[in-house]
Amino acid sequence: MIDPSIIIRVHFSEKASALMDKENVITLIVDRRASKHDIKRVFEDIFQVKVVEVRTLITSRGEKKAYVKLAPEFKARDVATRLGVV
Repeated sequence: MIDPSIIIRVHFSEKASALMDKENVITLIVDRRASKHDIKRVFEDIFQVKVVEVRTLITSRGEKKAYVKLAPEFKARDVATRLGVV
């Protein structure tokens, strides 16, 4: 069982909003120890969506940011609404 607490919070900014609409991507801040596979599995389990790709980077603040691209049949805006971001 993968720990769902690896997702710390949703990152929301103008860039994140643009990615959500144009590329169907949700931006998250995750635990630094989490692998891309862990992030994908947890996100798919929690939100019942299909993840196509996960890209990660470490920010200048030392946080791990994950860009989660959803399959075309799922809309990032809908998931963000369920999260209470939009």
